[in-house]
Amino acid sequence: MRKSRLNFLFVSLDASIGDLAWKIVQENHHARYFVQEDYGRDVCDGFIKKVDNWEDHIDWADIIVFDDIGYGKPANELRKKGKFVIGGSPYTDKLEDDREFGQAELEKVGVKILPSYNFKSFTRAINFVKENPARYVIKPSGKAQGDKELLFVGQEDDGRDVLQVLKHYKKTWSGQIKTFQIQKYAEGVEIAVGAFFNGKNFVYPINVNFEHKRLFNGNIGPSTGEMGTLMYWTEQNDVFDKTLGKMEEKLAESGYVGVIDVNCIANHKGVYPLEFTCRWGYPTISIMMEGVISRWGDFLYSLVHQEPVRLRVKHGFQVGVVIAVPPFPFWDIEAFKRYSEDAVILFKTPDKRGVHLGEVKLEDGDWKLAGKSGYALIVTGNGVTVEAARQQAYQRVKNIMIPNMFYRTDIGLRWYEDSDKLQTFGYLY
Repeated sequence: MRKSRLNFLFVSLDASIGDLAWKIVQENHHARYFVQEDYGRDVCDGFIKKVDNWEDHIDWADIIVFDDIGYGKPANELRKKGKFVIGGSPYTDKLEDDREFGQAELEKVGVKILPSYNFKSFTRAINFVKENPARYVIKPSGKAQGDKELLFVGQEDDGRDVLQVLKHYKKTWSGQIKTFQIQKYAEGVEIAVGAFFNGKNFVYPINVNFEHKRLFNGNIGPSTGEMGTLMYWTEQNDVFDKTLGKMEEKLAESGYVGVIDVNCIANHKGVYPLEFTCRWGYPTISIMMEGVISRWGDFLYSLVHQEPVRLRVKHGFQVGVVIAVPPFPFWDIEAFKRYSEDAVILFKTPDKRGVHLGEVKLEDGDWKLAGKSGYALIVTGNGVTVEAARQQAYQRVKNIMIPNMFYRTDIGLRWYEDSDKLQTFGYLY
């Protein structure tokens, strides 16, 4: 018999899952939160009960939630012991971490993939581009792919700019970038499709989202991972059917439970997957909360117990805007201390609807910046049209005051062009 108040243990690499943990607490469940990396140890202090060693709380937990890749092995071991775990598996960790493996697995189930070439030597990569001039994208693999500024999208049809970057990386980054991929560039619409997976099957509806990865309006500047996203939920989607939907059997074999996403390029020739996200995405999960009506504690319980369940969602669109402070998106602890550490987040009115936790803490009744990265808040809006969702999100942003805060003002605007293209290509009806 299900308890009315469940015990959730959240295990985080770098304090990314705090917003969901706080939502669970707001639903009157119990939550304990462990953060592995030292720089995130104060994130969500005051919002959620923190613990120093997650293994000591395994027996207490009804559900254990891992928030990142790298936890696949302990997650599967706990499942074998009868624990209910939301998180990865060794297989899904490798899908995301090893780009070559992820592309090969997609190809095995009949998914079209772009030509890509994997290297451990910059010299060999340079020679390859010289011998095969074309437009390419450089994608670090392994741990280095977390440094989003290292991903480089070539602009020249003969690969001259890619050669320049490869030569620079050889000189300055060869110690950090051990393996990397050079992928043939494809023109089209960047679109991601994701869904929750219960260990056997996908749970509907599907999430369709459009990330805005660059720092500045117009998709200019360094890659940040994500500065905001437009999304909607749907029962059926051709992009999903042609890509992620084909992975159902392999995910079931691996034991994966949680949300999974694949980013793609869609054009008149087909849909080409670029990379997996086999974990909670950020700020994706916070923007999902804007559109989800289901109580998260109940949904996650049903998901991990493989109960028949549908995610209840709002009609229309959701927009999420990342609010950041220096030194984001770069890593500079001294700059964070100088410009942002312990800065108070002020609200012009008490209404905090649509405001989601990034790296913040609660002290003496005040919301303050925490962590070290400058990833402060996510602000969301919902509407029956994209413009209505944008207006609500940005109206909520106006309620927030943080010294040196910045954000993109064009999240969702790309939809008007992208949706026309997707309809022309046959992926929207």
